[in-house]
Amino acid sequence: MARFTPPAADAMRARLLLAARDEFAAAGLVGTRLERITAAAESNKAQVFHYFGSKEGLFDALIAQTVTETSDEVPIDTDDLPGYAARLHDSYVRRPWAQRLLTWHRLERGEAAPLDALVGADTEAVAAVEHAQRAGVLPRSYRPAVLLGLVVHVAAFWSATTPEFDTLVAAVTPARRRQIVVDAVTALVGD
Repeated sequence: MARFTPPAADAMRARLLLAARDEFAAAGLVGTRLERITAAAESNKAQVFHYFGSKEGLFDALIAQTVTETSDEVPIDTDDLPGYAARLHDSYVRRPWAQRLLTWHRLERGEAAPLDALVGADTEAVAAVEHAQRAGVLPRSYRPAVLLGLVVHVAAFWSATTPEFDTLVAAVTPARRRQIVVDAVTALVGD
């Protein structure tokens, strides 16, 4: 059977997104230079503008892709929020750029450019938590959005710390970090 070869346009778009991922994760939107992205992607600025319209459009497309990949890889499981938090933690460990990109988005784009992918993923997850609370699967001690936010932040705790906490992170083994996430969310939902 022949391997699928994506059209050249899809391949170029994917190369630009991959090159942009590392650059934006390191430098944010303001600090990123298109020249570095296009050199890494073996492309040119015209291609960026063709596929994404602007540097901001490329950044927004990358954020949307990252959110979609995370949601697809780690769908919310309201029957097992501690397990969901553990899998989300694992995703952040495997994909460290995801947290950095979302932090840059919050700092540099946030309210000015809310993305449908972020809003949609959040809305669906909050609705799932609310449904589980109404069904008695999850406690009602927190509003749905607050409970989800706490779970997500606990999952991200180890990968989103500031440099001042590097020694704390290094002192805890990766397996123990994951278990702490599970234990904290278990305590949060009262299982």
